[in-house]
Amino acid sequence: MFGMNNETAAMGAIRLPAAGKPQQVEQFFLPSFCDVRLVFAVVVITELLAFVLALVSPGILDNPWENLGLLSLFMQWIALTSAAALCGARSYLARLGNTTAGIISYLLVLLVTLAVSEMAFWLLVSSNAFTASNSAMHLQFLLRSLTISTVIAAVVLRYLFIQHQWRMQLQAEARSRIQALQARIRPHFLFNSMNTIAALTRSQPDTAEEAIQDLAELFRASLNNSFERTTLAEELELARRYLNIETLRLGNRLRVQWDMDGVSPETRVPPLVLQPLLENAIYHGIEPLPDGGLIQVTGAVQNGMVEITITNPVPASGVGDSEGNRIAQDNIHQRLALAFGARAGLEVTRSGKEYRVTIRFPETHP
Repeated sequence: MFGMNNETAAMGAIRLPAAGKPQQVEQFFLPSFCDVRLVFAVVVITELLAFVLALVSPGILDNPWENLGLLSLFMQWIALTSAAALCGARSYLARLGNTTAGIISYLLVLLVTLAVSEMAFWLLVSSNAFTASNSAMHLQFLLRSLTISTVIAAVVLRYLFIQHQWRMQLQAEARSRIQALQARIRPHFLFNSMNTIAALTRSQPDTAEEAIQDLAELFRASLNNSFERTTLAEELELARRYLNIETLRLGNRLRVQWDMDGVSPETRVPPLVLQPLLENAIYHGIEPLPDGGLIQVTGAVQNGMVEITITNPVPASGVGDSEGNRIAQDNIHQRLALAFGARAGLEVTRSGKEYRVTIRFPETHP
């Protein structure tokens, strides 16, 4: 836990773990059939298909429920064996192109269907479910099984590929939003920072050196091309460096109170979600006020959801609702939704001269 409850504008450094790079298998269109949730989905969907086929096709037994049970067992056998085969082959298939991997996956499912159908046929013969065994009946059983499997496998693989393309498009949009956010560090901030550093060079060289390091780290993060989730510790470190620079310019007008004890520093977040909100709090709240004010940053975890709230005073004129402020908030809201789904988001409330922004997202760890 962070343990930062002090009211200060200069926070202690937070040491950061490096964020991991995405693995090649994560970019593969075929999901991991080793995942328990996906296996459960396969079982449920297969059972529904078995029920539909039992209704529309004649069975080999007189009792319809026995026919449903037999068909369900047969289809689950094929589905789960195919899932196991794709699970085992996924690391190899991920190294191939999507087209080649899709064809191999398709053929693998058909091969599993053929093998299971062959075994099922002779089991039915041995159990006297078929009154007789001949080549025509054998061939008809295999062709029927392969035809159904051909259609279902083609539809499923096509759906998985389209879903993968859709996810890639969303990731590209997220990258564009991050790049836009990275490029929006205001020119006046850089100009004011350089003037402040220049003024400190002779009178306080150590402070000027620290400010230069903070500014360099801030722009390094701004120009970083990594779009993977980072840790909350890294986000807070970036925010600390930004506030250190602004404190040199605003002095005692800027005060910050941190209360992040309730959130793990290893919690994963998209990059650049806190610094833009703090920049808005200063630019639209603290800076226009003659006496400045207090920015409060609080964090908590409730029901598996991380909630981080930034509260700042604003002038009565309502500059906190300006267009520039809303653009940054909309950007962050959309990126949180892309990263975590509909459960994540951003909420803005204003009460009198107090402006509050809360971001919510599921608690996840490396």
